[in-house]
Amino acid sequence: MSQAFSTVSVAAQSQQMITRIGQLLTDNKLSISCAESCTGGGLAFAFTSVAGSSNWFEQSFVTYSNDAKQSLLNVDPDILTSCGAVSRECVEAMAVGTAQRANAPLAISVSGIAGPGGGSDDKPVGTVWFGFYLQGKTVSSKQHFSGDRDSVRAAAVNFALQYLHDWLVENYA
Repeated sequence: MSQAFSTVSVAAQSQQMITRIGQLLTDNKLSISCAESCTGGGLAFAFTSVAGSSNWFEQSFVTYSNDAKQSLLNVDPDILTSCGAVSRECVEAMAVGTAQRANAPLAISVSGIAGPGGGSDDKPVGTVWFGFYLQGKTVSSKQHFSGDRDSVRAAAVNFALQYLHDWLVENYA
């Protein structure tokens, strides 16, 4: 197992970025929540690794199963049937559902295939979709990460943090 995700600490560089995210959220009276599938709570763990995160981090949903995505985040079962859990449609619905359930102006959702199995020609291992609900606007991003399961999960958390950081800097710094 790689040390990338299994370590119980968040790298100092990530902590600095999360601290900056927290400061921007606090300064602008914003909060964030997340919904995670393949990262299994890793993003929430990263957010709460810095002191003061209770000022801006609302809550997290680990919706690993399709049933959880439906019951907790109101993801339409037709999306899961026609597009799958690892899709733009699913993560956008997850992000909107998270924002609504948490009453948060910002939300991040993550769903992907961390491996080692579960991949297909259309969605190989390492495929991860991200949904971002950013004050009423929903955007998504598809990424492909290489490495073992832990590496894919760590890269997904890092991508989500970097995307949020960059968006906050661009809009609020």
